[in-house]
Amino acid sequence: MRSATGFLAAFALAAASAAGAQVTYGNGYPGRPGQPANPNDIVSCGSPQHRMLRCPVPRHWRGAQLVRQTSKAACVQGRTWGFDRGSIWVDKGCGGTFAPANGGGWQPGPGWNRRFEVSCGSPQYKYYFCQVDVGARGRVALLRQNSKASCVQGRTWGWNRAGIWVDKGCGAQFVVDRRW
Repeated sequence: MRSATGFLAAFALAAASAAGAQVTYGNGYPGRPGQPANPNDIVSCGSPQHRMLRCPVPRHWRGAQLVRQTSKAACVQGRTWGFDRGSIWVDKGCGGTFAPANGGGWQPGPGWNRRFEVSCGSPQYKYYFCQVDVGARGRVALLRQNSKASCVQGRTWGWNRAGIWVDKGCGAQFVVDRRW
């Protein structure tokens, strides 16, 4: 998967270069997106011939901020540049040097990484989602079944980063090991 990602990033850089776009990574030196994972990385990205361009950013970025405008055309966040899906997009001639927003993105406060219990049940044997932020590296485990209906992970209950889902009458006490 990494080689495919690297190939796609190299292809995107080649296409951007062919279109006359400026794309550089890390302290102004050409590089590969996602390397190195340093919060001081910068990305220079410019809109070629007033057309939209996406410039991949290092994986650890959770947002971007314009550090220096390098174009004559205005760079207005949300209108001529923005950040989404792991890239900075520029349009209408905007060009600039970008850095990670807030030193790389939002970080939870102290005490966020912790273990706690959540009760979640399927009302009237229907699908139900119990919203709880598990975190990117968190885990959920069934602690104690409370229902007569069986609780089988992957069939009648499961979880993702946003919470726990239950179905077909499953009701249980779950332990959430929340990790950023």
